[in-house]
Amino acid sequence: MTGTFKANNPYNTFLLLVYGLLLKLHMFLYPVIPTPQQTDGFLFKALLEQLSGLGKSIPAIYPAIVFVLLYTQAIAFNKLVIDQRLMSKPNYLTAMSYLLITSLFSEWSVLSAPLIINTLLIWVWARMSGLYNNQKPKASLFNIGVAIGISTFFYFPSIAFSALIVFGLVVTRPFKLAEWLIALLGIFTPYYFVLAWAFLTDKLHGYKFPGIAISFPKFYESSWALAAIIIVLFATVIGLYFIQKNFLRQLVQSRKSWQLVFLYFLVAVFIPFINATHTFHYWILCAVPLSAFVACAFLYPQKKWFPTLLHWLMVAFVIAFSYFVK
Repeated sequence: MTGTFKANNPYNTFLLLVYGLLLKLHMFLYPVIPTPQQTDGFLFKALLEQLSGLGKSIPAIYPAIVFVLLYTQAIAFNKLVIDQRLMSKPNYLTAMSYLLITSLFSEWSVLSAPLIINTLLIWVWARMSGLYNNQKPKASLFNIGVAIGISTFFYFPSIAFSALIVFGLVVTRPFKLAEWLIALLGIFTPYYFVLAWAFLTDKLHGYKFPGIAISFPKFYESSWALAAIIIVLFATVIGLYFIQKNFLRQLVQSRKSWQLVFLYFLVAVFIPFINATHTFHYWILCAVPLSAFVACAFLYPQKKWFPTLLHWLMVAFVIAFSYFVK
């Protein structure tokens, strides 16, 4: 499969759909009805409430939504990786890696608030990567801030991705106070409208601020899950080695985009530590940058047997988790 997705073939979009359905077949056979967590925002809770009636009669609606989100996120992020020229040649390995990584852990195949905001965060990363040569960045910065603000209505700890705006501005642009203030204004704008609506409808007294809590997150539930984490980390280290090896050969724009991916990953790793709910669902925020790292582990090794072995080893873990490990 790695050889197939190394090519930038338009037919790979359909092959990726089939590949994803095969990997995710288990969640359609045994659909899981999601439940809201303490740090989930009101938009996600409202979504679950709207789906609850249909979900009771057709539980498959939940995995269907999950698959659409994962597949579109994989395609979207893969396109951005190609557009930003993060790798030596266009390919579909990033999308393949994203579907593969998210299949390794059952919690990442359940509808959750972090899964939904991954779509927003991919868009934010794309806009941040375009700031380097943007002559009129204020509109983009405001929209980026708005996207971060809206994401907190699904999952409040995602406010930490405000740091991505700060780091992104430092990496991509010279300091201009007006640009920083516009991004900050964008973050607060969704709150202004929500609080105004709550005030006008006399619901302000019932609004509860989600808040955050410093805690030690839950990493895994079994030795199998730990083994899967080790495999992903191993593939990530290999990918980072090749990224570092090719880093100076890339265009300045591509190097700055890679820096933003690294910053994205650091923020995503940090977020579960400010989450009051101990569940592995929230680590899916790491899956987007990890897919880019792992894709490099599939692309760059000269010995063809290595990426093939690594891929099928990860697929074997997916099968084990899905059908044999309880």
